Amino acid sequence: MADQDPINSSKAPEPVGLYPHARRVGNLLFLSGVGPRERGTKQIPGVELNDAGEIVSYDIEAQCRSVFQNVRYIVEDAGSSWDRIVDVTVYLTNMKDDFATYNRIYAEYFADNQPCRTTVEINKLPTPIAIELKVIATID
Repeated sequence: MADQDPINSSKAPEPVGLYPHARRVGNLLFLSGVGPRERGTKQIPGVELNDAGEIVSYDIEAQCRSVFQNVRYIVEDAGSSWDRIVDVTVYLTNMKDDFATYNRIYAEYFADNQPCRTTVEINKLPTPIAIELKVIATID
């Protein structure tokens, strides 16, 4: 694979804009922001929307598990692996209510590999989700 080739996973949800799932530059793999949507649908695990498309309720645990699975799909389809993730930026829309649950689930998934991590609260994401990850991994 040539440097900077766009990489798209056949398992992760389709991007919501004009961008690839990831790009490889040298021995680094840069993932675009990854959310918890499921491929082939607009369904978001654990999210209940009203008729206007606004969030009525959501389950942060379900979203965390789904977003981690989507990241795994992308890194593995690109030829890397979960244990080669070196940096994670996490965007939460509700730090006060969601951080403890997210942090507990994060610890399950990253028990062996502990990448650098930054967690920030933002007031909105492009789709009705509560968490998004930006990831960098190494790749041969």
